[in-house]
Amino acid sequence: MTIAIEMGQTTAGGPATLDLEELLATRLLVQGNSGSGKSHLLRRLLEQSAPWVQQAIIDPEGDFVTLAERFGHLVIDAEAHTEQGLQLAGERARIHRVSTVLNLEGLDAENQLRRAAAFLGGLFEVARDHWYPMLVVVDEAQLFAPAIAGEVSDEARKLSLGAMTNLMCRGRKRGLAGVIATQRLAKLAKNVAAEASNFLMGRTFLDIDMARAADLLGMERRQAEAFRDLERGHFMALGPALSRRPLGLRIGATETQPRNSTPRLMPLPGAAPEDVRAVILAAPPPEAARPQRRPPPPPAPDLLSQLMAAKPATVENRAEAVDEPSPEELAARRERLDRILSAILADPEAGFRAIGVLYQDFLVRCRIEGLGSGAPDLAAFRRMLTRARAGISAEMAEDEVWQDVSARAATLPEDMQGIFMMIARAAKEGLPCPGDPEIARAYGTRSLGRARRLLTYMEEQGLIVCQMDGAGRRIVTLVELAWATAPGDPNAEEASAG
Repeated sequence: MTIAIEMGQTTAGGPATLDLEELLATRLLVQGNSGSGKSHLLRRLLEQSAPWVQQAIIDPEGDFVTLAERFGHLVIDAEAHTEQGLQLAGERARIHRVSTVLNLEGLDAENQLRRAAAFLGGLFEVARDHWYPMLVVVDEAQLFAPAIAGEVSDEARKLSLGAMTNLMCRGRKRGLAGVIATQRLAKLAKNVAAEASNFLMGRTFLDIDMARAADLLGMERRQAEAFRDLERGHFMALGPALSRRPLGLRIGATETQPRNSTPRLMPLPGAAPEDVRAVILAAPPPEAARPQRRPPPPPAPDLLSQLMAAKPATVENRAEAVDEPSPEELAARRERLDRILSAILADPEAGFRAIGVLYQDFLVRCRIEGLGSGAPDLAAFRRMLTRARAGISAEMAEDEVWQDVSARAATLPEDMQGIFMMIARAAKEGLPCPGDPEIARAYGTRSLGRARRLLTYMEEQGLIVCQMDGAGRRIVTLVELAWATAPGDPNAEEASAG
Protein backbone atom coordinates (compact mmCIF):
# COMPACT_ATOMS: atom_id res chain seq x y z
CA MET A 1 0.00 0.00 0.00
CA THR A 2 1.37 3.39 -1.03
CA ILE A 3 1.15 6.08 1.65
CA ALA A 4 0.91 9.56 0.08
CA ILE A 5 1.66 12.49 2.39
CA GLU A 6 0.02 15.72 1.29
CA MET A 7 2.58 18.53 1.53
CA GLY A 8 0.45 21.29 0.03
CA GLN A 9 -0.43 22.38 -3.49
CA THR A 10 1.47 22.56 -6.75
CA THR A 11 1.73 25.89 -8.59
CA ALA A 12 -0.94 24.51 -10.96
CA GLY A 13 -3.37 24.13 -8.06
CA GLY A 14 -3.28 20.35 -7.69
CA PRO A 15 -2.31 18.42 -4.54
CA ALA A 16 1.45 18.07 -3.91
CA THR A 17 2.05 14.62 -2.44
CA LEU A 18 5.08 12.80 -1.12
CA ASP A 19 5.40 9.00 -1.28
CA LEU A 20 6.39 8.09 2.29
CA GLU A 21 7.59 4.57 1.48
CA GLU A 22 9.76 5.89 -1.33
CA LEU A 23 11.13 8.59 0.98
CA LEU A 24 12.18 5.94 3.51
CA ALA A 25 14.30 4.34 0.79
CA THR A 26 15.78 7.45 -0.84
CA ARG A 27 16.24 10.27 1.77
CA LEU A 28 15.50 14.01 1.43
CA LEU A 29 17.50 17.26 1.33
CA VAL A 30 15.77 20.59 2.05
CA GLN A 31 17.58 23.86 1.32
CA GLY A 32 16.51 27.45 1.83
CA ASN A 33 17.81 30.67 3.28
CA SER A 34 16.54 31.91 6.64
CA GLY A 35 12.89 32.91 6.27
CA SER A 36 12.22 30.69 3.27
CA GLY A 37 9.83 28.42 5.21
CA LYS A 38 12.22 25.51 5.62
CA SER A 39 11.26 24.72 9.23
CA HIS A 40 7.57 25.05 8.32
CA LEU A 41 8.10 22.44 5.59
CA LEU A 42 9.73 20.05 8.06
CA ARG A 43 6.89 20.55 10.52
CA ARG A 44 4.30 19.80 7.82
CA LEU A 45 6.17 16.61 6.84
CA LEU A 46 6.46 15.49 10.47
CA GLU A 47 2.81 16.16 11.27
CA GLN A 48 1.50 14.39 8.18
CA SER A 49 3.73 11.32 8.61
CA ALA A 50 3.51 11.02 12.42
CA PRO A 51 0.68 8.41 12.36
CA TRP A 52 2.59 6.20 9.94
CA VAL A 53 6.25 6.12 10.95
CA GLN A 54 8.49 6.58 13.99
CA GLN A 55 10.40 9.88 14.04
CA ALA A 56 13.54 11.33 15.60
CA ILE A 57 14.25 15.06 15.32
CA ILE A 58 17.63 16.69 15.93
CA ASP A 59 16.49 20.17 16.99
CA PRO A 60 19.27 22.74 17.64
CA GLU A 61 16.87 25.60 18.53
CA GLY A 62 14.02 23.83 20.33
CA ASP A 63 11.55 24.68 17.53
CA PHE A 64 9.94 21.23 17.35
CA VAL A 65 9.26 20.49 21.02
CA THR A 66 5.64 21.60 20.47
CA LEU A 67 5.03 18.36 18.55
CA ALA A 68 5.02 16.52 21.86
CA GLU A 69 1.61 17.68 23.11
CA ARG A 70 -0.22 17.03 19.85
CA PHE A 71 1.56 13.92 18.54
CA GLY A 72 3.11 12.35 21.64
CA HIS A 73 6.81 12.84 20.88
CA LEU A 74 9.19 12.39 23.81
CA VAL A 75 11.24 15.58 24.29
CA ILE A 76 14.81 14.88 25.42
CA ASP A 77 16.66 17.93 26.78
CA ALA A 78 20.23 17.13 25.77
CA GLU A 79 21.66 19.58 28.31
CA ALA A 80 20.45 17.33 31.15
CA HIS A 81 22.09 14.13 29.87
CA THR A 82 25.58 12.81 29.25
CA GLU A 83 26.74 11.56 25.87
CA GLN A 84 26.56 7.97 27.12
CA GLY A 85 23.03 8.56 28.40
CA LEU A 86 21.95 9.98 25.04
CA GLN A 87 23.41 7.02 23.16
CA LEU A 88 21.40 4.68 25.37
CA ALA A 89 18.33 6.87 24.85
CA GLY A 90 18.73 6.52 21.08
CA GLU A 91 18.96 2.75 21.36
CA ARG A 92 15.93 2.50 23.66
CA ALA A 93 13.85 4.83 21.47
CA ARG A 94 14.30 2.47 18.54
CA ILE A 95 13.70 -0.64 20.61
CA HIS A 96 10.42 0.73 22.01
CA ARG A 97 9.48 2.61 18.80
CA VAL A 98 9.02 5.98 20.49
CA SER A 99 9.17 9.20 18.44
CA THR A 100 11.59 11.70 19.98
CA VAL A 101 12.75 15.31 19.78
CA LEU A 102 16.37 15.86 20.84
CA ASN A 103 16.31 19.45 22.10
CA LEU A 104 19.84 20.89 21.89
CA GLU A 105 18.80 24.41 22.89
CA GLY A 106 21.03 25.92 25.56
CA LEU A 107 24.17 24.00 24.61
CA ASP A 108 27.21 25.55 22.97
CA ALA A 109 28.21 24.42 19.48
CA GLU A 110 30.80 21.92 20.73
CA ASN A 111 28.35 20.08 22.98
CA GLN A 112 25.56 20.23 20.41
CA LEU A 113 27.76 18.26 18.01
CA ARG A 114 28.90 15.77 20.64
CA ARG A 115 25.44 15.02 22.01
CA ALA A 116 23.79 14.83 18.60
CA ALA A 117 26.51 12.39 17.47
CA ALA A 118 25.94 10.24 20.57
CA PHE A 119 22.16 10.11 20.05
CA LEU A 120 22.49 9.34 16.31
CA GLY A 121 25.02 6.66 17.20
CA GLY A 122 22.47 5.01 19.46
CA LEU A 123 19.88 5.00 16.67
CA PHE A 124 22.41 3.58 14.24
CA GLU A 125 24.07 0.90 16.38
CA VAL A 126 20.93 -0.80 17.70
CA ALA A 127 20.65 -4.57 17.12
CA ARG A 128 19.28 -5.82 13.80
CA ASP A 129 16.05 -7.06 15.43
CA HIS A 130 15.04 -3.43 16.00
CA TRP A 131 15.73 -1.95 12.56
CA TYR A 132 12.21 -0.53 12.24
CA PRO A 133 11.51 2.21 9.66
CA MET A 134 12.29 5.63 11.10
CA LEU A 135 12.43 9.22 9.82
CA VAL A 136 15.45 11.06 11.22
CA VAL A 137 15.05 14.81 10.67
CA VAL A 138 18.09 17.05 11.20
CA ASP A 139 17.42 20.78 11.13
CA GLU A 140 20.35 23.13 10.36
CA ALA A 141 22.33 20.15 9.09
CA GLN A 142 25.30 22.34 8.11
CA LEU A 143 26.06 22.64 11.84
CA PHE A 144 26.35 18.85 12.26
CA ALA A 145 27.98 18.03 8.90
CA PRO A 146 30.12 21.08 8.10
CA ALA A 147 32.03 21.21 4.82
CA ILE A 148 35.06 22.76 6.54
CA ALA A 149 36.40 22.97 10.06
CA GLY A 150 34.88 25.72 12.18
CA GLU A 151 35.19 26.95 15.74
CA VAL A 152 34.52 23.59 17.37
CA SER A 153 37.26 21.08 18.13
CA ASP A 154 38.32 18.71 15.38
CA GLU A 155 37.27 15.73 17.51
CA ALA A 156 33.70 17.02 17.94
CA ARG A 157 33.45 17.80 14.22
CA LYS A 158 34.64 14.32 13.27
CA LEU A 159 32.21 12.65 15.68
CA SER A 160 29.24 14.59 14.35
CA LEU A 161 30.26 14.31 10.70
CA GLY A 162 30.77 10.56 11.11
CA ALA A 163 27.31 10.15 12.64
CA MET A 164 25.71 12.19 9.84
CA THR A 165 27.60 10.22 7.20
CA ASN A 166 26.41 6.95 8.75
CA LEU A 167 22.84 8.26 8.74
CA MET A 168 22.84 9.31 5.09
CA CYS A 169 25.21 6.70 3.59
CA ARG A 170 24.52 3.54 5.60
CA GLY A 171 21.24 4.24 7.38
CA ARG A 172 18.89 2.89 4.72
CA LYS A 173 19.65 -0.79 5.44
CA ARG A 174 19.01 -0.09 9.13
CA GLY A 175 15.62 1.48 8.39
CA LEU A 176 16.84 5.07 8.98
CA ALA A 177 15.65 7.65 6.44
CA GLY A 178 17.60 10.90 6.75
CA VAL A 179 15.79 14.19 6.15
CA ILE A 180 18.31 17.02 6.38
CA ALA A 181 17.63 20.73 6.09
CA THR A 182 20.22 23.47 5.61
CA GLN A 183 20.40 27.20 5.03
CA ARG A 184 23.60 26.92 2.97
CA LEU A 185 24.36 24.06 0.60
CA ALA A 186 27.94 25.34 0.27
CA LYS A 187 28.47 24.85 4.03
CA LEU A 188 27.13 21.27 4.06
CA ALA A 189 29.58 18.39 3.58
CA LYS A 190 29.25 17.15 0.01
CA ASN A 191 29.38 13.45 0.86
CA VAL A 192 26.36 13.92 3.16
CA ALA A 193 24.32 16.00 0.70
CA ALA A 194 25.13 13.69 -2.21
CA GLU A 195 23.31 10.72 -0.62
CA ALA A 196 19.88 12.37 -0.89
CA SER A 197 17.75 11.47 -3.92
CA ASN A 198 14.86 13.87 -3.15
CA PHE A 199 15.22 17.64 -3.05
CA LEU A 200 13.07 20.57 -1.95
CA MET A 201 14.79 23.86 -2.79
CA GLY A 202 13.48 27.12 -1.39
CA ARG A 203 14.42 30.78 -1.68
CA THR A 204 18.18 31.24 -2.09
CA PHE A 205 20.21 34.38 -2.80
CA LEU A 206 23.91 33.46 -2.95
CA ASP A 207 25.22 32.47 -6.38
CA ILE A 208 27.17 29.45 -5.15
CA ASP A 209 24.08 27.99 -3.41
CA MET A 210 21.84 28.71 -6.39
CA ALA A 211 24.29 26.98 -8.72
CA ARG A 212 24.46 23.87 -6.51
CA ALA A 213 20.67 23.80 -6.16
CA ALA A 214 20.27 24.03 -9.94
CA ASP A 215 22.79 21.22 -10.44
CA LEU A 216 20.96 18.96 -7.98
CA LEU A 217 17.64 19.60 -9.74
CA GLY A 218 19.13 19.07 -13.21
CA MET A 219 18.39 22.67 -14.21
CA GLU A 220 20.57 24.85 -16.41
CA ARG A 221 22.72 27.44 -14.67
CA ARG A 222 20.78 30.30 -16.30
CA GLN A 223 17.61 28.98 -14.61
CA ALA A 224 19.21 29.23 -11.17
CA GLU A 225 18.11 32.85 -10.84
CA ALA A 226 14.57 31.56 -10.30
CA PHE A 227 15.48 30.56 -6.71
CA ARG A 228 15.77 34.25 -5.78
CA ASP A 229 12.14 34.85 -6.76
CA LEU A 230 10.53 32.06 -4.71
CA GLU A 231 8.11 33.27 -2.04
CA ARG A 232 8.17 32.11 1.56
CA GLY A 233 6.81 28.55 1.75
CA HIS A 234 7.34 27.92 -1.99
CA PHE A 235 9.80 25.19 -3.06
CA MET A 236 11.04 23.42 -6.16
CA ALA A 237 10.69 19.65 -5.75
CA LEU A 238 12.44 16.76 -7.48
CA GLY A 239 12.98 13.10 -6.67
CA PRO A 240 11.37 9.66 -6.81
CA ALA A 241 9.25 10.41 -3.72
CA LEU A 242 8.12 13.80 -5.08
CA SER A 243 8.25 14.30 -8.84
CA ARG A 244 10.28 13.00 -11.78
CA ARG A 245 10.61 16.56 -13.13
CA PRO A 246 11.24 19.82 -11.21
CA LEU A 247 7.88 20.83 -9.75
CA GLY A 248 6.90 24.05 -7.98
CA LEU A 249 4.80 23.65 -4.84
CA ARG A 250 3.50 25.63 -1.88
CA ILE A 251 3.62 24.03 1.56
CA GLY A 252 0.29 23.71 3.36
CA ALA A 253 -0.70 24.78 6.88
CA THR A 254 0.42 22.99 10.06
CA GLU A 255 -1.50 21.98 13.18
CA THR A 256 1.23 23.02 15.62
CA GLN A 257 3.35 26.16 15.84
CA PRO A 258 7.00 26.66 16.79
CA ARG A 259 7.63 27.68 20.37
CA ASN A 260 9.64 30.68 19.23
CA SER A 261 7.63 32.43 16.54
CA THR A 262 9.01 35.22 14.35
CA PRO A 263 8.94 38.54 16.28
CA ARG A 264 6.23 40.97 15.16
CA LEU A 265 6.66 44.70 14.68
CA MET A 266 5.08 46.79 17.44
CA PRO A 267 5.28 50.42 18.50
CA LEU A 268 7.91 51.38 21.06
CA PRO A 269 6.65 52.16 24.57
CA GLY A 270 6.33 55.83 25.43
CA ALA A 271 8.62 56.90 28.27
CA ALA A 272 10.16 60.14 29.46
CA PRO A 273 13.93 60.44 28.73
CA GLU A 274 14.77 60.90 32.41
CA ASP A 275 12.88 57.70 33.32
CA VAL A 276 14.67 55.76 30.58
CA ARG A 277 18.05 57.06 31.77
CA ALA A 278 17.28 56.05 35.36
CA VAL A 279 16.36 52.50 34.30
CA ILE A 280 19.06 51.81 31.71
CA LEU A 281 21.97 53.42 33.55
CA ALA A 282 21.09 52.32 37.07
CA ALA A 283 23.99 51.05 39.17
CA PRO A 284 24.59 47.31 38.80
CA PRO A 285 23.46 45.11 41.71
CA PRO A 286 26.07 43.76 44.12
CA GLU A 287 27.95 40.75 42.85
CA ALA A 288 26.44 38.52 45.54
CA ALA A 289 22.92 39.42 44.43
CA ARG A 290 23.44 38.40 40.85
CA PRO A 291 22.17 34.95 39.99
CA GLN A 292 25.17 32.76 39.30
CA ARG A 293 24.87 30.20 36.56
CA ARG A 294 26.12 26.88 37.86
CA PRO A 295 29.11 25.79 35.80
CA PRO A 296 28.71 22.50 33.97
CA PRO A 297 30.32 19.50 35.68
CA PRO A 298 33.78 18.71 34.35
CA PRO A 299 33.82 15.85 31.85
CA ALA A 300 34.91 12.51 33.20
CA PRO A 301 38.55 11.92 32.26
CA ASP A 302 39.16 9.13 29.80
CA LEU A 303 41.18 6.07 30.73
CA LEU A 304 44.39 7.39 29.21
CA SER A 305 44.13 10.65 31.15
CA GLN A 306 43.61 8.71 34.38
CA LEU A 307 46.65 6.56 33.67
CA MET A 308 48.80 9.61 32.99
CA ALA A 309 47.53 11.36 36.14
CA ALA A 310 48.23 8.27 38.25
CA LYS A 311 52.04 8.48 37.92
CA PRO A 312 53.56 8.14 41.38
CA ALA A 313 54.98 11.25 43.00
CA THR A 314 58.34 9.56 43.31
CA VAL A 315 58.69 9.63 39.55
CA GLU A 316 58.00 13.38 39.47
CA ASN A 317 60.46 13.95 42.29
CA ARG A 318 63.11 11.94 40.48
CA ALA A 319 62.48 13.88 37.28
CA GLU A 320 63.00 17.17 39.10
CA ALA A 321 66.28 15.92 40.54
CA VAL A 322 67.72 14.84 37.18
CA ASP A 323 69.85 17.35 35.30
CA GLU A 324 68.84 18.62 31.87
CA PRO A 325 69.73 15.98 29.26
CA SER A 326 72.62 16.71 26.93
CA PRO A 327 72.05 17.22 23.15
CA GLU A 328 73.44 13.73 22.55
CA GLU A 329 70.96 12.22 25.01
CA LEU A 330 68.09 14.13 23.40
CA ALA A 331 69.12 12.90 19.95
CA ALA A 332 69.31 9.32 21.20
CA ARG A 333 65.87 9.64 22.79
CA ARG A 334 64.37 11.00 19.55
CA GLU A 335 65.91 8.12 17.64
CA ARG A 336 64.41 5.57 20.04
CA LEU A 337 60.98 7.21 19.78
CA ASP A 338 61.23 7.14 15.99
CA ARG A 339 62.02 3.41 16.13
CA ILE A 340 58.98 2.80 18.34
CA LEU A 341 56.71 4.74 15.97
CA SER A 342 58.13 2.90 12.97
CA ALA A 343 57.46 -0.44 14.65
CA ILE A 344 53.86 0.56 15.39
CA LEU A 345 53.23 1.78 11.84
CA ALA A 346 54.80 -1.36 10.34
CA ASP A 347 51.56 -3.16 11.21
CA PRO A 348 49.32 -2.93 8.09
CA GLU A 349 46.27 -2.43 10.33
CA ALA A 350 47.79 0.45 12.31
CA GLY A 351 46.25 3.05 10.03
CA PHE A 352 42.75 1.83 10.86
CA ARG A 353 43.10 1.79 14.66
CA ALA A 354 41.80 4.48 16.99
CA ILE A 355 44.34 6.99 18.29
CA GLY A 356 43.74 5.83 21.87
CA VAL A 357 44.59 2.22 21.00
CA LEU A 358 47.78 3.28 19.24
CA TYR A 359 48.76 5.46 22.19
CA GLN A 360 48.36 2.61 24.66
CA ASP A 361 50.60 0.45 22.44
CA PHE A 362 53.08 3.34 22.30
CA LEU A 363 53.19 3.68 26.10
CA VAL A 364 53.82 -0.04 26.55
CA ARG A 365 56.69 0.05 24.04
CA CYS A 366 58.12 3.16 25.75
CA ARG A 367 58.17 1.34 29.09
CA ILE A 368 59.92 -1.62 27.47
CA GLU A 369 62.53 0.79 26.08
CA GLY A 370 62.97 2.39 29.50
CA LEU A 371 61.23 5.65 28.48
CA GLY A 372 58.07 5.19 30.55
CA SER A 373 58.54 8.14 32.90
CA GLY A 374 59.35 10.50 30.05
CA ALA A 375 56.84 9.29 27.45
CA PRO A 376 55.13 12.08 25.45
CA ASP A 377 51.54 12.92 26.33
CA LEU A 378 48.63 12.18 24.02
CA ALA A 379 48.76 15.58 22.25
CA ALA A 380 52.49 15.22 21.56
CA PHE A 381 51.91 11.64 20.37
CA ARG A 382 49.33 12.88 17.84
CA ARG A 383 51.88 15.30 16.39
CA MET A 384 54.59 12.64 16.31
CA LEU A 385 52.24 10.16 14.64
CA THR A 386 51.29 12.72 11.97
CA ARG A 387 54.98 13.31 11.23
CA ALA A 388 55.86 9.59 11.25
CA ARG A 389 53.02 8.70 8.86
CA ALA A 390 54.46 11.25 6.45
CA GLY A 391 57.87 9.54 6.67
CA ILE A 392 59.56 12.51 8.36
CA SER A 393 62.00 11.71 11.14
CA ALA A 394 62.34 13.79 14.30
CA GLU A 395 65.70 15.08 13.05
CA MET A 396 64.19 16.17 9.72
CA ALA A 397 61.29 17.87 11.53
CA GLU A 398 63.73 20.28 13.22
CA ASP A 399 64.86 21.66 9.87
CA GLU A 400 63.47 25.11 8.99
CA VAL A 401 62.11 23.80 5.69
CA TRP A 402 59.96 21.17 7.40
CA GLN A 403 58.88 23.60 10.10
CA ASP A 404 57.57 25.79 7.26
CA VAL A 405 55.74 22.77 5.79
CA SER A 406 54.26 21.99 9.22
CA ALA A 407 53.02 25.58 9.52
CA ARG A 408 51.25 25.28 6.15
CA ALA A 409 49.79 21.90 7.13
CA ALA A 410 48.43 23.45 10.35
CA THR A 411 45.84 25.38 8.27
CA LEU A 412 44.16 22.03 7.54
CA PRO A 413 42.08 19.90 9.93
CA GLU A 414 44.34 17.83 12.17
CA ASP A 415 43.51 14.51 10.50
CA MET A 416 44.58 15.87 7.07
CA GLN A 417 47.92 17.36 8.09
CA GLY A 418 49.83 14.09 7.81
CA ILE A 419 48.58 13.59 4.24
CA PHE A 420 49.80 17.05 3.24
CA MET A 421 53.21 16.35 4.80
CA MET A 422 53.39 12.95 3.07
CA ILE A 423 52.84 14.62 -0.30
CA ALA A 424 55.33 17.36 0.61
CA ARG A 425 58.00 14.75 1.41
CA ALA A 426 57.41 13.00 -1.91
CA ALA A 427 57.65 16.34 -3.74
CA LYS A 428 60.77 17.45 -1.84
CA GLU A 429 62.57 14.17 -2.61
CA GLY A 430 61.30 13.87 -6.19
CA LEU A 431 59.39 10.67 -5.47
CA PRO A 432 56.20 9.60 -7.31
CA CYS A 433 52.93 11.01 -6.00
CA PRO A 434 51.43 8.64 -3.37
CA GLY A 435 48.61 6.50 -4.70
CA ASP A 436 45.05 6.54 -3.40
CA PRO A 437 45.51 3.30 -1.35
CA GLU A 438 48.56 4.75 0.41
CA ILE A 439 46.78 8.04 1.15
CA ALA A 440 43.68 6.22 2.40
CA ARG A 441 45.71 4.00 4.72
CA ALA A 442 47.60 6.99 6.15
CA TYR A 443 44.26 8.74 6.74
CA GLY A 444 42.80 5.70 8.50
CA THR A 445 40.17 4.70 5.94
CA ARG A 446 39.68 1.96 3.38
CA SER A 447 37.77 4.28 1.04
CA LEU A 448 39.75 5.31 -2.05
CA GLY A 449 37.06 7.87 -2.83
CA ARG A 450 37.74 9.60 0.47
CA ALA A 451 41.46 9.72 -0.39
CA ARG A 452 40.65 11.50 -3.64
CA ARG A 453 38.34 13.92 -1.81
CA LEU A 454 41.18 14.80 0.57
CA LEU A 455 43.29 15.96 -2.37
CA THR A 456 40.33 17.86 -3.81
CA TYR A 457 39.82 19.63 -0.47
CA MET A 458 43.49 20.61 -0.24
CA GLU A 459 43.31 21.92 -3.79
CA GLU A 460 40.22 23.98 -2.95
CA GLN A 461 42.15 25.47 -0.01
CA GLY A 462 44.84 26.64 -2.42
CA LEU A 463 47.61 24.44 -0.94
CA ILE A 464 48.22 22.08 -3.86
CA VAL A 465 47.54 21.70 -7.59
CA CYS A 466 46.78 18.24 -9.01
CA GLN A 467 47.47 17.37 -12.65
CA MET A 468 47.46 14.24 -14.81
CA ASP A 469 50.10 13.49 -17.42
CA GLY A 470 49.44 11.78 -20.74
CA ALA A 471 49.79 8.34 -19.18
CA GLY A 472 47.15 9.00 -16.51
CA ARG A 473 49.69 9.44 -13.72
CA ARG A 474 49.12 12.08 -11.04
CA ILE A 475 51.45 14.99 -10.32
CA VAL A 476 50.89 17.17 -7.25
CA THR A 477 52.54 20.59 -6.98
CA LEU A 478 52.75 22.43 -3.65
CA VAL A 479 51.68 26.06 -4.11
CA GLU A 480 54.26 28.71 -3.10
CA LEU A 481 56.91 26.09 -2.27
CA ALA A 482 56.99 25.16 -5.99
CA TRP A 483 57.75 21.50 -5.16
CA ALA A 484 56.24 18.89 -7.45
CA THR A 485 56.03 15.13 -7.09
CA ALA A 486 57.15 12.82 -9.84
CA PRO A 487 54.28 11.28 -11.82
CA GLY A 488 52.65 8.49 -9.82
CA ASP A 489 49.95 5.92 -10.55
CA PRO A 490 46.85 6.90 -8.47
CA ASN A 491 46.05 3.20 -8.03
CA ALA A 492 49.51 2.18 -6.84
CA GLU A 493 49.72 0.67 -3.35
CA GLU A 494 53.10 2.22 -2.44
CA ALA A 495 53.90 4.91 -5.00
CA SER A 496 56.50 6.61 -2.83
CA ALA A 497 58.11 3.50 -1.43
CA GLY A 498 61.85 3.47 -1.34
